[in-house]
Amino acid sequence: MALTRKGGAGLQGTALLPPLCRLRPGRRLLQPPVVEHLDPQLIRTALIQALEEDLGSGDATSLACIPTEAESSARMNARERLTVAGLAFAEGAFRELAPNAVIGRCVEDGQSCEAGMTLLEVRGPSRALLSAERVALNFVQRLSGVATATARYVRLLEGTQTRILDTRKTTPGWRRLEKYAVRCGGGVNHRMGLHDRILIKDNHLAALADAAPDPVTAAVRRARAQFPSLFVQVEADTPDQAQRAAEAGADGVLLDNMPLEVLRESLRRIAGRCQTEASGGIHETTVRAVAETGVDFISVGALTHSARAVDIGLDFLQ
Repeated sequence: MALTRKGGAGLQGTALLPPLCRLRPGRRLLQPPVVEHLDPQLIRTALIQALEEDLGSGDATSLACIPTEAESSARMNARERLTVAGLAFAEGAFRELAPNAVIGRCVEDGQSCEAGMTLLEVRGPSRALLSAERVALNFVQRLSGVATATARYVRLLEGTQTRILDTRKTTPGWRRLEKYAVRCGGGVNHRMGLHDRILIKDNHLAALADAAPDPVTAAVRRARAQFPSLFVQVEADTPDQAQRAAEAGADGVLLDNMPLEVLRESLRRIAGRCQTEASGGIHETTVRAVAETGVDFISVGALTHSARAVDIGLDFLQ
């Protein structure tokens, strides 16, 4: 089997993004990792694992019922409004089992689609199309679900300068895939893992309870000394912690689970000295009010840990 697609799967149809935040001069900007392309080898590795899991010793139904020489045409159709992501996985699934299949995209990743729109057309051996169908749909439905959820949050913030961030709350083994889908929906990628950004959380501070002059300042100083090139962010539960983090020279403060009035007070005390991010318990009915406080970013774990797979079907043509 060979995956013949050349080049990475890339974002299409997404607008240029506005400036990241509003900072006083001299402060370091967060430069988030951006998953705009997926490595073809990453796609193929994921597909082979999924196909082997599904096929086992062979597609018994198709082998028994479908003649070897039979060919079919099919369309992958959206059955609800969605933002598409992951079409390269569908193409790859079909080509793994039918290298000579004729495949044509009707839309691109990042595009908003109405119910009834065709996303992709394919023609090839009937057995291969039937055997690859579920794997192709699983990837596109899941990744489009993440992109669709992200796009809803992004639309809710139109007219503000606040940006939607993802988190590390991703499906194990699918982080790059799901972060790519967030980008397709217009969101911004937070850190890719523990290695590319420092985020000093409550448990780090608890472990430094006796540090001088205080846990927040000590943690920021140690982080800056050990990894001077990394963005340093501190999670704050109170305005006092937020102020202390800004005074210690943190590049960003994550304002966690704060009521709006506490969030506003924290932002007042930070006074533009670093980037700000709100997180914790924020959902579609509250995200606008949080953005209107003036916070730079809002992170939403539900984009990846709770996004519903959207309804997409593969319909064979008579």
